[in-house]
Amino acid sequence: MEEAPVRFELVDINAILRTLPHRFPMLLIDRVINIRTDYSGIGIKNVTFNEPAFQGHFPERPVYPGVMMIEAMAQTAGVIGITSVDGTEKPRAVYFLTIDKCKFRKPVLPGDTIEYHMRSIGRRKAMWWFHGDAKVNGQVVAEADVGAMLTD
Repeated sequence: MEEAPVRFELVDINAILRTLPHRFPMLLIDRVINIRTDYSGIGIKNVTFNEPAFQGHFPERPVYPGVMMIEAMAQTAGVIGITSVDGTEKPRAVYFLTIDKCKFRKPVLPGDTIEYHMRSIGRRKAMWWFHGDAKVNGQVVAEADVGAMLTD
């Protein structure tokens, strides 16, 4: 199957900050690449040992929390949805609505780079649903279907 054309090659951190209301420590993506006309794209997160979660999440053997990966999937989907809205004022907020079919496959460790491969699986008015595969070095480490609502 042929991929849809790329609409936005890169949404960098400055554009993400203009797009999403999230800020440190809850902004969990560093950039989004290859946003395609079929409403798919890839969020990137460079996991460092300095992440606040590592202070309390298994300090002797730090593992990046799965729930943060799911939130990052929703943030990536939000960037894809907001940047893809045509002909209207950009929404000011994204509200996470649903998590379905969530699975964690492998631990993510400091030094890993997570790619959140998101693709739209449905849309109704201001509500969007995406399937996400979180990958490290090409291997799926988590997956989920997430839903969000874009609002004014």
